[in-house]
Amino acid sequence: MSVIVPAYHEQEGIGRVLDRLIDAITLDFEILVVVDDPADPTVAAVREHVPDDQRVRTLVNTYGRGPANAIRFGIDAARHPVVVVTMADGSDDPRMIDPLCRLVERGVVVAAASRYSPGGQQVGGPVLKGMLSRTAGRTLGTFARVGTDDATNSFKAFATDFVREVGIDSRSGFEIGLELTAKARRLRRPVAELPTIWLDRTVGESTFDLKGWIPKYLRWYRFAFGPQLTVEQVRAEGARIAARNDRKGRP
Repeated sequence: MSVIVPAYHEQEGIGRVLDRLIDAITLDFEILVVVDDPADPTVAAVREHVPDDQRVRTLVNTYGRGPANAIRFGIDAARHPVVVVTMADGSDDPRMIDPLCRLVERGVVVAAASRYSPGGQQVGGPVLKGMLSRTAGRTLGTFARVGTDDATNSFKAFATDFVREVGIDSRSGFEIGLELTAKARRLRRPVAELPTIWLDRTVGESTFDLKGWIPKYLRWYRFAFGPQLTVEQVRAEGARIAARNDRKGRP
C-alpha cells in the first residue's frame, strides 16, 4: 500500500507519526510525506529521523498549495494498488491501516475509518467542527446510504485505480474523503467502514479552515444524493462542482 501523509510544518511531531506507522503496518508499504515547499522544515525532520529507510519518501507537491493538492500529488505518485490517506498530526490510529487496506483488497473502493459508527469515538477537537462532521456523516450514512457514517473523515483507504478513474476535483481543503465517497455512491461502487478512535493533535496547530471549507463540503454532501451515474457523468459533475468552488474563491 501507499500511505499518503500531507504535511505542513509538522517537524515537531512527524518523527513520532512515522515511528507509529512503521511499527503498526505489517503489509508491504511505502510512506509518501507530501509538502508544498522544499524549504518546509518537515523535509529535514523526515530525513533526520529515517535517513536510511527506503520505504519513506518526501515529495514536493507541484499541483498547488493546500492539503487537497498534496493528497492528489501523492496519489498520482503512488506505486501500490491501495492508497491510504492519514494525517501528519498523529490523530489517526495507524493500527487501522492494515484492516482498511484488506477491505480494499477484498473489493471495496473506499474503506473508511469511522469515528461515528458503533465502537468509534472522537476525543477532543473543536466542538462545532465535531458536531457538523457527526451530523453530516450520520445523515449521509442513513439517507444517502453511502456505506459509512463518517464520510467526512480524511482517514480512508482507496483503490488506486478507482481514484484515477474518477479523478479528484477538490483543490484546497480536506474534503477529498467526502468527494470520493460521494463519487463511489453515485457509481454504486462498494464502500465499507471500520470503527476508529480519533484523538485531537497534541503538537502543532491545525490548518483546518472551517468557515472557508464548509461551502465546499456542502456541495459534495449534496452530490452524494441521487441516482446512479456513469463514470463520464461523475467526472462531468465533479468538474462542475470544482468550477463552482473556484468561483467562490479558495481559503
